[in-house]
Amino acid sequence: MRALVSVSDKTGVVDFARGLHQLGVEIYSTGGTKKALEDAGVPVHSVGELTNFPEILDGRVKTLHPGVHAGILARRDVPGHLSQLAEKGLVAIDLVAVNLYPFVQTIAKEGTTLEQALENIDIGGPTMIRSAAKNFPHVIVIVEPADYQPVLEKLRTGEIGIEERKKLAEKAFQHVASYDTAIASYLRPEGEKFPPEMTIALRKLQDLSYGENPHQEAAFYIEEAVAKEPGITRATQLSGRELSFNNILDLDAAVSVVQDFSPPHHSYHQA
Repeated sequence: MRALVSVSDKTGVVDFARGLHQLGVEIYSTGGTKKALEDAGVPVHSVGELTNFPEILDGRVKTLHPGVHAGILARRDVPGHLSQLAEKGLVAIDLVAVNLYPFVQTIAKEGTTLEQALENIDIGGPTMIRSAAKNFPHVIVIVEPADYQPVLEKLRTGEIGIEERKKLAEKAFQHVASYDTAIASYLRPEGEKFPPEMTIALRKLQDLSYGENPHQEAAFYIEEAVAKEPGITRATQLSGRELSFNNILDLDAAVSVVQDFSPPHHSYHQA
């Protein structure tokens, strides 16, 4: 079994890779992830061993290669795919653990330039994630560190079933969709209210005790692009019972009223 591990968020990745190695998995990696694994003493191969091609353009091109994507996309139940891999000297990749450059975190910083934002748009990462998710019956795809241990446990005790693989693929496609939505929102001209096409990326903040009525279920989602703006999305509940849908609506209305009466912010300079 072979795994390709290349992550921006390195939370738990060393323990995950060590667990894979203990299971006999051959690990390939890139850049900072490869160094982190090497520093921790985890055996790891360079992606260059799959591609026989060096990183170029300051790392912009390193995984966009048939040596990576043929190994991910090959169907194991199609003999012709496997024979083509063998003919080209390529190998199958069975697990892809990738998360993306911190674009949202970068643009949230005050003073971020357009060049800095563009350099934090990941290209190879989404491509590997989409390839693995497309071929999920044969390839395990992981985009969230929270899934490392559950996947390891399944691999230790047996195979990961098709429904679990499908759920991981759903997470993967949603991860990339939210990422692309953040990029599109950033590049959209200021003041353009009604673009021809638009998506909204939401992240669940918390489950709620009930919906508009006691028999309904509800959850509180926030839009990533505005999650840092003042409002109830940044509030901390100090005490009391779990909030309901109606509690959230009332709190939002209260904050909006206060903001309507807030004085505008000015910069004053004393001579």
